[in-house]
Amino acid sequence: MVILGTRRDAPQTRGPVDSRGYRIFRVVNTVVLIGVVVVTLYPFLNIVARSLSEEAYIIAGKVNLVPRGFDLTAYKLLMSDPMFWTNYRNTVVYTVVATLISIVLTTCYAYVLSKPQLKGRGVLVGIALFTMFFSGGLIPNYVLVTSLGMKNTIWAVVIPNAISVFNLLVMKAFFESLPTELEEAAAVDGLNTYGILLRIVLPLSKAIIATMVLFYAVSFWNSWFTAFLYFDRQDLLPVTVYLRNLIAGATSAESAAADADKVQAAATLQAVTIVLTTLPILAVYPFVQRYFVRGVMLGAVKG
Repeated sequence: MVILGTRRDAPQTRGPVDSRGYRIFRVVNTVVLIGVVVVTLYPFLNIVARSLSEEAYIIAGKVNLVPRGFDLTAYKLLMSDPMFWTNYRNTVVYTVVATLISIVLTTCYAYVLSKPQLKGRGVLVGIALFTMFFSGGLIPNYVLVTSLGMKNTIWAVVIPNAISVFNLLVMKAFFESLPTELEEAAAVDGLNTYGILLRIVLPLSKAIIATMVLFYAVSFWNSWFTAFLYFDRQDLLPVTVYLRNLIAGATSAESAAADADKVQAAATLQAVTIVLTTLPILAVYPFVQRYFVRGVMLGAVKG
């Protein structure tokens, strides 16, 4: 009887994971990623340190990653300003409303575009792509928004930027990757188009929807120019414009060689405002982070 088997002295092939080149790649990749993390975290940690430091150390440029002269006066001063909390509340309202509207519109538009049997599908895709590269311009947009009576209203912030073409294309690619057999089976069971979307497609799209919510929320939260352009009343402005006014005030004070105490206070208040403005996004991100990579990959790669 002949027993077939592998010889002990036969050369063993090494997989790509065990190769020397792959080990070098892992080391280089780790070093590069650590560098990216350091470069990304340093500005934020510096801002946190500045917000907890005395003004004199900030002006002297002695604050890096560790607070110097621990001081919470700026936090107390900022939190005692009613206008800061009014603008902060406005930012929360604008972000929530704008994100909900954007998600609904983007989802509906992307789902329609994902259907190859749709008549005029190419035209609708072309319209979306055209707006991605060309716009009417600042003055025509301002005239349009003003003539529609949306100035000094939330709709001036929400409607013009309701659909991001990039997010639309990512979500469209995700819907195209879903098995058509699921929708066909649902149609056989008696569901119409809206029922298929609500009961079949959306439950399978939690990852991409969470990713789009993060994209839109961050975009609207950080937006300031639109509100600065269309709002004349201080009590309607978002907190980002509040921060912009602080920075502009500090810059003008420095250029005019104003009182040193005012310049120092403005420098600390800028750091405190940045920290308080960034915290909500940092608090929300961990809850959607697990969907983030999966949602982007599913939406970017078909199949």
